[in-house]
Order: sequence, then C-alpha cells, then structure tokens
Amino acid sequence: MPKKNLKSAISALFGALLVLSLTGCSAAGPDAMTRLTRQVTDGVEGKSGDIRVVNVLLVEQEDGSAVLVGTVANSGEASDSITQITADGIPGVFSAPELFTNEPAIFEGDSSNSSARFEGLNAKASGHVTIQFYFADGAPVILEAIVREKNDIYENVGN
Repeated sequence: MPKKNLKSAISALFGALLVLSLTGCSAAGPDAMTRLTRQVTDGVEGKSGDIRVVNVLLVEQEDGSAVLVGTVANSGEASDSITQITADGIPGVFSAPELFTNEPAIFEGDSSNSSARFEGLNAKASGHVTIQFYFADGAPVILEAIVREKNDIYENVGN
C-alpha cells in the first residue's frame, strides 16, 4: 500500500511539472517579455529619463534621403533640447524646439513643429535603421526603426 501512494505522489508531481513546463509558465509574471512589448504602430519608442521618443520611423524619399516621423516629449520639470539625430551614423539636418514640459517636438504630420532629413541614407522600405537621439542633458535614445515607403498615409512626408 505505501508503494502505491508513493507512486501516485510521484506521478502527480511529474504531471504538475510537465504542465508547467509545457505551458511556459514561469516566475516572470508581470515582468514577462511579452507583457513589456508596447509597440502598437509601425513606429518604435524609447525613453531617457523624463524624455519619451514615440512612433519613430523613417520614410524613404525619391532622392535617397529619408525623413523622420515621430514625437519627442518631455514630462520632466526641467527643459532639455535635442542636440543631434543620426540614422545609421549619418547626422540629420533637423530643426526642433526646446523640449519644455508637455510641449512635444512633432516630426511631420498636420501638427508638426520639427523636421529631420538624412541625406544620402539610401535606406529601402521595409528595412531597419539605427536612429540615435542625443540630448543636451539626457542620455541618448537608440532605436531600431523601420523604413516606410512614401505612399498611403506617408505620401506627403518630406514635401
């Protein structure tokens, strides 16, 4: 009789371990990588202290350049400014306002107040490019952004 109970206990323990391992359950819980993914558009996002960079992507242009689309926002009390933006190491020609609290720099679109173009990048649609945002006070934000074709909703980007 004791052997039967021991055998049943071992079988139940083995079954429980098998269920946990096959379902991918772990101790990660709310910190699981799949829960931390926040990309909801083609654009990517990053953060440096109180500065958030969101919905960033590039739109290829007919002349081989690329134009930045995205938003940079500062939620901190101290202002900051963008000092440089690069795409695959190529410095962008850009203009952007100082980043005051809740006054974002919007690159392209109907409410844009900023622009950035990367001459000679020659990035192709569907490819990815490393974009780096440098700030006067904050740490850089480094993103792997997709390059979109200049059509559909991006048809007028760079005009």
